[in-house]
Amino acid sequence: MEREAMEFDVVIVGGGPAGLSAAIALKQQDPALSVCLLEKGAEVGAHLLSGALLDPVTLKELLPDRWQQAPLGVAVSDDRVHLLQSESRALQLPDWAVPPRMHNDGCHIISLGNLCRWLAREAEALGVEIYPGFTASELILEDGRIRGVSTGELGLDRDGNPKADHVPGMALYGRYTLFAEGARGHLGKQLIKEFNLESGAQPQHYAIGFKELWQVPADQSHPGRVLHGSGWPLNEDGGNKSQGGFYLYHLEGNQVAVGLIVDLNYQNPWLSPFDEFQRLKHHPLLAQTLQGGERISYGARAITKGGWHSLPRMHFPGGLLIGCDAGTLDFSRIKGIHTAMKSGMLAASTVAMSLHGGDEGGRDLAEFGDALQQSWLASELKAARNFGAALHRWGPWLGGGFNWLEQRLWGKGSPVTLLDKEPDYRQLRLASRCQPIPYPKPDGRLSFDKLSSVYLANTSHDEDQPCHLKLQDASIPVAVNLPTWAEPAQRYCPAGVFEIIETEIPGADNQPRLQINAANCIHCKTCDIKDPSQNIVWTPPQGGSGPNYPNM
Repeated sequence: MEREAMEFDVVIVGGGPAGLSAAIALKQQDPALSVCLLEKGAEVGAHLLSGALLDPVTLKELLPDRWQQAPLGVAVSDDRVHLLQSESRALQLPDWAVPPRMHNDGCHIISLGNLCRWLAREAEALGVEIYPGFTASELILEDGRIRGVSTGELGLDRDGNPKADHVPGMALYGRYTLFAEGARGHLGKQLIKEFNLESGAQPQHYAIGFKELWQVPADQSHPGRVLHGSGWPLNEDGGNKSQGGFYLYHLEGNQVAVGLIVDLNYQNPWLSPFDEFQRLKHHPLLAQTLQGGERISYGARAITKGGWHSLPRMHFPGGLLIGCDAGTLDFSRIKGIHTAMKSGMLAASTVAMSLHGGDEGGRDLAEFGDALQQSWLASELKAARNFGAALHRWGPWLGGGFNWLEQRLWGKGSPVTLLDKEPDYRQLRLASRCQPIPYPKPDGRLSFDKLSSVYLANTSHDEDQPCHLKLQDASIPVAVNLPTWAEPAQRYCPAGVFEIIETEIPGADNQPRLQINAANCIHCKTCDIKDPSQNIVWTPPQGGSGPNYPNM
């Protein structure tokens, strides 16, 4: 079957806040532009997961007359930060001791999925063509520039052979293509390598973020209350097992969102981020809200958190890299929605202006870099440029103290530059030199196992479709990762995708083997980031596959 082709002025890959903001802004500036947006989830919002606290500054810029009609959830009314000193003790920090950028005045507790579903309707009303359930699987490169993307094929069997319902992918050509895939984008990673976009200051850094949505008893619900904190269990007994922090957000309707963010630079290969999250919920500070409640949804995703020093060059011939595909999240505020939206708006302005001036497309839009530098987005990210490196270098106490002083005294004018030049995947120590971590068995009330959690993510993949988790060398998991790091994929994956199977069958080959349960995958991409051999490559499965997050 011959592959069909479609031509647009602009093709956008990804239906998150960056991609949708870019689509809306493009049509606002030139309604005649033809704009196509691809979303790999079954619907816009299906794959979106965030805490989420929204600073509405960009929403007001994008839709000044309509922003209040967006699903803004509940305004923050009670903002607290705690240090968990042990499994039973917590210290609430006074407001003056909280770094200024962690205050959440004027923010809203929202569902990112619901916000983007609303933005998608706004975009379609302006004439944007949105195609959910279609993956952008390949770059179309011509004469050293991006010409568009190819969508993934449908109806392939496990070996990649066409089935009776096979549908070939389409070629979508654009004068410019905007890539807004989210953290660790499959095509974004290729673009960074193809056009040598990586920052020379420091590599990108990541975390894995967990979220559960709970329905709790009415007397335990306090709509508008926001809790953040760090410490136990990641820094148990003052040790440096890992770094990160938790959140607990009280939404409307007696619902709360609870989660843990674990930096992926952790060193102990025995650590399981999922099980650390399950332990966290037993702390009295969180348990008093969750006990007697019902867990109604679960998910996890990678977070691009390197900040300004890790930001790649975002322009290249024929396209732009925006949002978390580039890494625009402000980790010092634990917020990335407003910054992703702003990057999309800057991209739209740059592209629309260029096309309006008679540009035929395919240029390297270097002027985007100038627009970024002159925007409040650059000012915000520069002010937070040392935040992550300080925590990585000195830990939560000394690093947190440095961040407090820097934000109070200098802001973006700080004379200090801190860099973290070691990639996250290189941080793991030998398993034989680290202490195994005994995790308690889940109780089924506050803590749960991976498989029951994946069920709540509503993840779905055809059992006989090709495996989307590719091994560059199939021997490495058992020959290298298992003896060296006890194959950490068994533990860093939050969905039980990777298993080492050991059998004891008389007369059989009882060598350990890696089993990949690809149907469990919730598309967090942690394996692509943390694998110490950099042997696992996450690729998009058949369009519409993966999680289907409601209200996340």
